[in-house]
Amino acid sequence: MSFTFCEHCKAGGELPGEPKGVVLDGAYFAEGADHTKAIVFLTDAFGLALVNSKIMADQLAEKVGCDVWVPDQFEGGQLFELSDLDGLLPQKPGVKLTIGSKLGLVWTILKRLPRLLSNRPAVVEKRIQTFITKLKADKKYEKIGVAGYCFGGSIGIQIAATTLVDSAVISHPGQCSADQIKAIRVPSSWQCAEEDMGFGPQLRVDAEAIFASRKDKPDFIDYEFCDYKGTVHGFAARPNLSIPEAKEGFERSFEATVKWFQKTL
Repeated sequence: MSFTFCEHCKAGGELPGEPKGVVLDGAYFAEGADHTKAIVFLTDAFGLALVNSKIMADQLAEKVGCDVWVPDQFEGGQLFELSDLDGLLPQKPGVKLTIGSKLGLVWTILKRLPRLLSNRPAVVEKRIQTFITKLKADKKYEKIGVAGYCFGGSIGIQIAATTLVDSAVISHPGQCSADQIKAIRVPSSWQCAEEDMGFGPQLRVDAEAIFASRKDKPDFIDYEFCDYKGTVHGFAARPNLSIPEAKEGFERSFEATVKWFQKTL
């Protein structure tokens, strides 16, 4: 199984293809064959404005075989535009940020500060909780999974600590803590970059240790951690397909996501 896209398209960041789903009540909807379960796809900081989440939702609906919803996390906007980060972030592990890149990031954050404040994690988490609660009431799904990427991964961790969902896939999450990870109460799959400024190496180790410590105990919850050599933060959501390691990591992480939801939903 692999992610379906045009092999000739190598545009870094934006996935090729045209969305096949529809927008319902402000959310993107990709219909699957089984309407008794669903996946809620939580995007990175680029939100619904970047086509990637829609393309991936279509593929998940096809390969997992269930409905997939992508809520409008940022209420019609996005935290950053793709062009904001052009040339600022490393594309491969081991590449250090230059002084110019660091200054560029600071300027970008300052420029987008109003968006960041109005869409801070606590605010977005409430939006997603409201969305899923309404979705369960309206659609009567028997099981719901959450797939979170980057910013959406941080929100996914918190949603996985509630009774709203039954399974979670967390891909290179943004800011999170060990206490938040300890609170997770559903099976979780973690898709991890080799080098990640958001989900650093110590937290990566600590996170797996949290779940491993519960083995053979009443509070054990199924989990897996998948690491992808040659990748950096963002590879599972907006890969640079011209880099072989990024392309392979993206495809393998997507396949792992499909298999996890097939297993747990």
